[in-house]
Amino acid sequence: MGELDSGRLQDPEYMAQQIAACETEIQKGIIGQREIIRQTMLAMLTGGNVLLEGMPGLGKTRLVSTIGKVFDLSFKRIQFTPDLMPSDVTGTNIIIKNEQGSAFSFERGPIFANLILADEINRATPKTQSALLEAMQEHTVTVGNDSHALEEPFFVLATQNPIENEGTYPLPEAQLDRFMFKILVRFPTKEELRGIVGLTEGTQAPVIEKKMDGRGLLAARELVGQIPIADAVMDYLLGIVMETHAANPHIREGASPRAAQALIRASRAKAFLEGRFNVSFQDVAEMSYPVLRHRIIPSFDAISEGIAEDDIIRAILEANGKV
Repeated sequence: MGELDSGRLQDPEYMAQQIAACETEIQKGIIGQREIIRQTMLAMLTGGNVLLEGMPGLGKTRLVSTIGKVFDLSFKRIQFTPDLMPSDVTGTNIIIKNEQGSAFSFERGPIFANLILADEINRATPKTQSALLEAMQEHTVTVGNDSHALEEPFFVLATQNPIENEGTYPLPEAQLDRFMFKILVRFPTKEELRGIVGLTEGTQAPVIEKKMDGRGLLAARELVGQIPIADAVMDYLLGIVMETHAANPHIREGASPRAAQALIRASRAKAFLEGRFNVSFQDVAEMSYPVLRHRIIPSFDAISEGIAEDDIIRAILEANGKV
């Protein structure tokens, strides 16, 4: 595929085809995990951040590096460890000596890239985890009295091991809420595992080609934001979010208003990627899982009964019908 046609960046059908081509290219480097790839693409189409949860070795890092190649985005990987400091993420002011004496100069940290892989984010202390908050929400970094804008598009894809693993810290609720999706990366099937082994242990790795650039991704985001949502679908969407605050023995805390905003954007992106220019009830229902699963805090009863967040969301959707 050649360069994007600059004259067609505002053509929804053309741009949806280009995004679909990017998804296909990413699949060349990732065996299985098609749902993971699709949901990550949806988040990128809305400027959202993604939290990937799964055991080590399931291809989370490979997914991010492949996305960077396909979209030709600058890419930085930050390995989160217990001794990582906030300045190791954002950067710091250093003293530079010159002819006039000395002055402060800002040394940029690895957060200054289009695509950030925050690897094993829950192995760092809460203080260091919070260093990402401003960047994820405002796309700026403040060090001292100075704020520094991050280059667009900016996207954080964080991985975390299941919280039962030793040496992990639960992410603060404020930070969890800034992730648009929480995606569960499950262990591959036997056939997928066979393909993974063949891909990683083979003599020739697949060649991943650039299919789009940051300018094209930003143009696609604008088109996604223009997709209309009918009043009935919007009422259904808001009703799902409000239901997380109704009396429910399995919910201790419900989703925030940011969840409703994320669900709107995700539903629009899903319709766009499927070549439709209206949001359906099914779009809302399917996007409710990745949008809400990390924003609902289960009650002690739910935890003791082994009821997961997805089970709670499924019950809410069934109660609201249309699925």
